[in-house]
Amino acid sequence: MKYGLIAGNGQFPFLAIEEAKRAGASLSVVAIREETDKKIEEVAEKVCWVGIGQLNRMINFFKKEGITKVMMCGQVKHTQIFSDALPDLRMIRMLFRLRRRNTDALIGAVAEELAKEGIELIDSTFFLKKHLAEKGILTKRKPNHTEREDIEYGLEVAREIARLDLGQTIVVRAKACVAIEAMEGTDETIRRAGRLARGKLTVVKVAKPNQDMRFDVPVVGVPTIEVMKEAGATCLCITAGKTLMFEKYKMISLADKERICIVAVE
Repeated sequence: MKYGLIAGNGQFPFLAIEEAKRAGASLSVVAIREETDKKIEEVAEKVCWVGIGQLNRMINFFKKEGITKVMMCGQVKHTQIFSDALPDLRMIRMLFRLRRRNTDALIGAVAEELAKEGIELIDSTFFLKKHLAEKGILTKRKPNHTEREDIEYGLEVAREIARLDLGQTIVVRAKACVAIEAMEGTDETIRRAGRLARGKLTVVKVAKPNQDMRFDVPVVGVPTIEVMKEAGATCLCITAGKTLMFEKYKMISLADKERICIVAVE
């Protein structure tokens, strides 16, 4: 079957293409000019480049390709709302209707525009189930008493900011919130926490309480562990079954090497 892919930045769209090929599926890709790695052309069968606000061009491409099911893989930075990109008329009308411009509202509205044209936005992890975090302690080292307390406190706070669609990540030390994610993304949040209170940091990254798996799925990978090491963070807690782990075994191996524990909870 033929599927569509809206590709943002990072590894996510590349992994989706790789796993789709393994499943024998064909992907027609819309690449975001301001976000998507140009190397996407080396691995995708067909690519259409669009500007951040060119919603109509994207929809017309999928219709021309006969696509009825589309995945959205890879981040499109929320700060792009404030960029100099010129949206098309369809995007302007969509934005005008929105009461809020948070992630859920924006991408939910895009999904509605796709649906109007007979195009369904499907689970972004459709081909990637084996890359989702399994429940439990994923590393050799278990969290110590202090880290367990920080996880418990951090989950309470992180779930609330996720419910409000403010961000997915908080960084905790000694049951105190050091940094909360906003538009800058997880890695920058961890770096900021490291500058404020280096060492003995616990990173908690969660899915929303009613996570829509079609978009904004939490993602971690090798770079997450590298940034944690840089900031002096020793523990990572993620949501089981709803967090994608890129290069999972390489990530866990690096965490073991750096004595960083990874825990996945429901």
